[in-house]
Amino acid sequence: MMNLNRRKALALIGGTAAATALAAPAIAANRKIKVGALRFTSHSANFIAVERGYFADAGLDVELVFFQAAQPMAVAIASGDIDYAVTAISGGLISLAQKGAVKVIGGSLSEEEGIDGQLILASDAAFKSGVDHPSKLGGKSFGVTQTGSSFHYMGSKVAQAEGIEMSFKPLQKVGAVIGALKSGQIDAWSIVPHIAKPLAGSGAVHIIGKIQDYIPNYQVTTVFTSAKNAAEERAMTESFIAGMSRGVEDYNNAMIEKTGGEAGMNEMVDLIHKYVYTDRPREKAAPSIINGTMRLNPNAALNIASVKDQLDWFKAGGMVDASITMDVLVDPSYVETIG
Repeated sequence: MMNLNRRKALALIGGTAAATALAAPAIAANRKIKVGALRFTSHSANFIAVERGYFADAGLDVELVFFQAAQPMAVAIASGDIDYAVTAISGGLISLAQKGAVKVIGGSLSEEEGIDGQLILASDAAFKSGVDHPSKLGGKSFGVTQTGSSFHYMGSKVAQAEGIEMSFKPLQKVGAVIGALKSGQIDAWSIVPHIAKPLAGSGAVHIIGKIQDYIPNYQVTTVFTSAKNAAEERAMTESFIAGMSRGVEDYNNAMIEKTGGEAGMNEMVDLIHKYVYTDRPREKAAPSIINGTMRLNPNAALNIASVKDQLDWFKAGGMVDASITMDVLVDPSYVETIG
């Protein structure tokens, strides 16, 4: 394992992704595993790996299991209902790690300067009352799924940077937060661009800032598994990361680097549309899928500095046990670390 500067590491890892994937250990053919996912573009690497046979090449027969929030995925990993997942770090995830149930083993979605990331939104009512910048959110309400969720972390970091206080309203599901923001029951929220931009385009809400201005290089989501898989199923875990990493490479090439031009991007949108915005026709889903483009970490490299900042925030807020250390939460032996 090496500790690398983020930009140097991503360049190095991206250049060697295919080689690493091909070098993955072979395991029993068609080993069945379940992978948790949200119907977000940020989970596209696993969709791609299923559709293009990358998991199959790694000896894995993958069933995708879909959830509506991050915390239930952590519980499903701990209970053995699923084997791997990609999700944001939450207080629930950290507490399960303390109990010896789960481990973070890699990184997925990242904020990166120059690429649209998670956006800070204000309700129409708040915006019309003068809330046109995050600094004006003092005394306002901020929507979260649960206390101790990634939304709570982001909102708190914004408030801390601006020297203001906000109240946080837990609404359990992303759909409920959207409804509350559009109806003015909450004043603000932050979310990935494929959700934020269409909401703002409807006129019901307004974009007032960017999370990357407050949390540079934020490791938005991580790859995690059960502590048992991390410790005892090394070949299977390495094969999962290898298959997923090939999906990451395809996604970044098509959607960020645009190495395949417009045709390559359209082909990728068609693939993702099988899983995201499936209730919309392709022509209406495509702009939102494209708007959701953010960097996925090549080879599941993990920004260890960002994860530590998140853990420290949870501990400082009393949402997790103060004794929890990084080695309780993270097994860094599977991927390169950044930061």
